[in-house]
Amino acid sequence: MSRPLPRPVSRPLSRTRPGPTSDPTPDRDATDTVGFLVADVARLMRRAFQVHLEGSALTYAQARALVWLAREQGLRQVDLAEQLEIQPITLARLIDQLADAGLVERRTDPTDRRAYRLFLTRAAAPRVAEIRAIGDAIRDQALAGLGAKDATQTVAGLRRMRASLSAPRHAAVRPPVREA
Repeated sequence: MSRPLPRPVSRPLSRTRPGPTSDPTPDRDATDTVGFLVADVARLMRRAFQVHLEGSALTYAQARALVWLAREQGLRQVDLAEQLEIQPITLARLIDQLADAGLVERRTDPTDRRAYRLFLTRAAAPRVAEIRAIGDAIRDQALAGLGAKDATQTVAGLRRMRASLSAPRHAAVRPPVREA
């Protein structure tokens, strides 16, 4: 007769340095930190988006590129790669696919003949509308259960966090140096 396996021991994490950035509830699970929650929600939203795209001719990566170009027509290819956090060669193949589908066109940069600027074609408009509709549905699903005030405050808080983290690198907050 087999015995049940012992339960794993869960040890709460605690902070060793109290201070303004320390957590008011030091015994909480590490999965409740702001960074973990934001990353986890982003992962779940990305997964839901990919599920909604099933059966579409677009991939998730292509949809991201189209959304960025809809926000800022005429981006240089290298700048779009940076925004998407992918290598320029990877983006080049992605743009090749979108250009072959008639959704994006490359134009030579008038200030740098080695560079291309990217523009959506008219054929991309229905695809961008589809992407936005999917995004709206996922946002509504993610915010379900929150009242209008809480939803507005959540979005406003995330925008402030993004602005804080988007500050120039030289102004980035550095962790304190420990004295020996």
